[in-house]
Amino acid sequence: MKILLTGAAGQLGTALQGSLRAHEVVALGHGRLEITRLAAVREAIAAHRPTLVINAAAFNDVDGAETRPEEAYAGNALGPRNLAVATAAQGIPLLHVSTDYVFDGTGKRPYTEFDATNPRSAYGRSKLAGEEAVRALNHRHYVVRTAWLFSTVGRNFAKTMCALADRSEVRVVSDQYGSPTYVPHLADGLARLAETEAYGTYHLAGKGGTSWFELTCTLYRRLNIATPVHPVSTAEFPRPAERPRYAVLTTVQDPSILLPPWEEGVAAFADAVRRGHSA
Repeated sequence: MKILLTGAAGQLGTALQGSLRAHEVVALGHGRLEITRLAAVREAIAAHRPTLVINAAAFNDVDGAETRPEEAYAGNALGPRNLAVATAAQGIPLLHVSTDYVFDGTGKRPYTEFDATNPRSAYGRSKLAGEEAVRALNHRHYVVRTAWLFSTVGRNFAKTMCALADRSEVRVVSDQYGSPTYVPHLADGLARLAETEAYGTYHLAGKGGTSWFELTCTLYRRLNIATPVHPVSTAEFPRPAERPRYAVLTTVQDPSILLPPWEEGVAAFADAVRRGHSA
């Protein structure tokens, strides 16, 4: 396949370039393609003539979206809409990456692809709007929800915890639960999904679930970091955007692409850090 990849400079875009080595990849970062401009999207597709477009571009500032909703909707809804319009016109499939934040987090069991959405934040609402646009405008779509991304590239929770390890103690929220996802594992799963032509909505996230607190404890143990980690409640650590309290993801969709357990992702991240990758 010839794949046009948007958001190529981010942590997911970077990992995808490795996972898609068997294909011809046109990797376009924000500086080369602004997906919020329909004319630019149409020009890029006409120039490169891909057989698949993967959208890894997004506005990911969850708290910033509360005060800058126009930017959030531009990146997370208008951009995917433009990609859907342009790809549908050429009969090209579109793979779009979404988030667990489309759920309200009030459930008591892992969310499947068929559970009702009900985002509680501007970020979540903008991502849901992007999903809906892709589904409505290009029937040859993959909408993939994932969660709690971390890798040695870019900004993410695991790297932040590594940076805080020189403190006398670290306080981490213990009453929010999700599915930590090691980005190279996600990229491999997306590469497999893209070859199936089994269009639809999927959950691809680290298998199982845990809290931010337990994730940090597991990471520190893997890296032999002795800094004490103390659990705190969401109420003790207020943020502008409401987070889902329980948003563990699971899949019931064929072709049943499952990512490794989140603990294996933490182990792989720790190994990469020890090998000297940026953290």
